[in-house]
Amino acid sequence: MRITGVESQVVSLPFGMGGPPPSFAGKAWTHLDILLVRVATDEGLVGWGEAFGHAGIQATRAALDGIVAPLVLGRGAGDIAGLTREVLHAVHLLGRNGPFVFAFSGVEIALWDLAGKRSGQPLAGLLGGGARGDLPAYASLLAYGDPALVRRNVEAACAAGYRYVKLHEVTREAVAAGAAAAREAGARLMVDVNCAWSVPAARRMAEAFAPHGLLWLEEPVWPPEDAHGLARVRGCGIPVAAGENTAGLHGFRALVEAGALDVAQPSVTKIGGIGEMLRVMTLCEAHGVEVAPHSPYCGPGFLATLHLASARVERPLVEVLWLDMEANPFDPWVRAGNGRVRLPPGPGLGCEPDPAVLDRYRVGPVVRTT
Repeated sequence: MRITGVESQVVSLPFGMGGPPPSFAGKAWTHLDILLVRVATDEGLVGWGEAFGHAGIQATRAALDGIVAPLVLGRGAGDIAGLTREVLHAVHLLGRNGPFVFAFSGVEIALWDLAGKRSGQPLAGLLGGGARGDLPAYASLLAYGDPALVRRNVEAACAAGYRYVKLHEVTREAVAAGAAAAREAGARLMVDVNCAWSVPAARRMAEAFAPHGLLWLEEPVWPPEDAHGLARVRGCGIPVAAGENTAGLHGFRALVEAGALDVAQPSVTKIGGIGEMLRVMTLCEAHGVEVAPHSPYCGPGFLATLHLASARVERPLVEVLWLDMEANPFDPWVRAGNGRVRLPPGPGLGCEPDPAVLDRYRVGPVVRTT
């Protein structure tokens, strides 16, 4: 089975999120943009992947269309490990973490989708997992900055069935409001500050947040690769989570060896794909570090995360963005119900995108590399 074509396309999905749209990369964030990767083969099978981009989606797409896609054309679709080594080595001078790795992540996910379809197995089964029908999820709220809105949305998420809720807030007042609402509902709270602070500031804030009993404090330190700084924050009474910005297995090994992590958060659309996720998971298992994959996605990256969590995580907890999408080509599998997410039952990633929804929300052309 050989790769005969790689297509890229972007769908832009309008959403609401329970408050004014946050600013992302200098713009109001009102649409969820997904960079989809479609890989075709000479056997007529098609696989779907997703490459990380968000506000930088055009950079990832340029890397995919211009360099990564030509590198995989004509290659055996089943040699995922071989392609990973060769492609990532070929582009390593262009960055070990960034658009070229993100672009290959999308191709690699599509190759695993193809492998599952060719074998007639769901990805979770292909990875050695059992038949979990659904998994617990946590609501990942966007940033509000207003304690009243934080409380309102935590209450709404708990009323929707979530028993775990994550904030993206950096103030004592906003976190206290969310913690009070979660406590009243019997839910657990996490806080992600997106690398907001220096190590001394992070230690002060962790000590201030400790009485709220957070499940974890996520990415408290700038820059994210400051492994020893993260390790210092761990001593302040809150488990530390990080990893969405970490470059592959060796980046995670540095964090683990520094004692920086209670919870590792590899991201399948950023790290190089499913194979690298598996290597990181094995590393973390060997060192007693829990894994909670980073997955604020709504396409094949999210579906791949479901299968990975089902097959390889002892106590899975899946991140679901707290927003109301107008539509999604992978409905209903990218939405939670009563605080849980279902694995689609088909082979590979388990479902195919709805072509009508793709057509309706596509922005720009489909680019085909053949």
